[in-house]
Amino acid sequence: MQPPIVDVQKLQKVYRSFSLTGRRRIEAVRGVSLQAFPGEVFGLLGPNGAGKTTLIKMLLGVVKPSGGTAKLFDQPIGSTAARSRVGYLPESLRVDRHHTARSALRYYGRMSGMSSAEIHSRSNELLKLVGLEGRDRESVRRFSKGMYQRLGLAQALLHDPDLLVLDEPTDGLDPVGRNEVRKVIDRLRNSGKTIFLNSHILQEVELVCSRVAILAKGEIKAIGRLDELSHRDEQQLVVEVLADPPESGFAEDRDLGDVVPDWQAIFGDQLNDAIESIQVGGVHRLTIGVDDQEQINWIIDTLRQSNQSICRLQVRRESLEETFMRLVGNDLPGENDLPREPEAAE
Repeated sequence: MQPPIVDVQKLQKVYRSFSLTGRRRIEAVRGVSLQAFPGEVFGLLGPNGAGKTTLIKMLLGVVKPSGGTAKLFDQPIGSTAARSRVGYLPESLRVDRHHTARSALRYYGRMSGMSSAEIHSRSNELLKLVGLEGRDRESVRRFSKGMYQRLGLAQALLHDPDLLVLDEPTDGLDPVGRNEVRKVIDRLRNSGKTIFLNSHILQEVELVCSRVAILAKGEIKAIGRLDELSHRDEQQLVVEVLADPPESGFAEDRDLGDVVPDWQAIFGDQLNDAIESIQVGGVHRLTIGVDDQEQINWIIDTLRQSNQSICRLQVRRESLEETFMRLVGNDLPGENDLPREPEAAE
């Protein structure tokens, strides 16, 4: 395995504030450890106030850690060597309104120490990549939020960084804008870039990330591939069979006032209490907890041998939303107590 691009070990950030009521200690990040490797899209997922932005600011060298260690490219965070290889898209990119997309890229390129020739060449390439070709000389005052985000991606990529840090890249975008940003991320991943993506939008993380760290109240609750985080051993088989009964194997269900198959007689004791049955229109819908493919095959064979007409099958596993709620549901802040991540370093 290649060495990690991002290597965080027991990183901490404690803020202290003073008021008339005394001193207050805020633990924004509590001993976080994680690694992101070359060529992957690593997602940092968590609710508002989880400490995600504070963690990113520490990785970028904007905020000084209170404890632990972190390295980018095996260099200390905040060092010139590390920062020169990082491109950053903040949650809310601010561009002076007199700029066009091209003049904004020229401004950011000069800040990165690039030559005029380098800026011109990279600008042409990136404006095409992010879908702003042809609108590069248009005032940013006319840009939509999605166009701003695409311009933000272009400025983050201008100096050809090896690591791209994206802070809520699709927040506030409409479905078209989100899809456009996802396409750019896919192209960057295919080109070999490493992407560290911070988001609270579950669907976006599920669609683009190869691995995820779930953060809540400053702590890592779980980390790994999406299939590793879910309870794969708790998968369910949903089967729908036609309600027309065969000649035998039925019992009277007096609650439904209808004749339904006697599932106990059909399956015996092998499924125990792992089966639920409801009638929906002209079908009986069975939801059965299963352990593996062998058990799924046995259920289907048993239904066929009992002359049941199967009209629909679905194997259902835990979704990312269900995984997220299982891991952090008790740590979600209430409506009136969302913590704000302080801006000051100390």
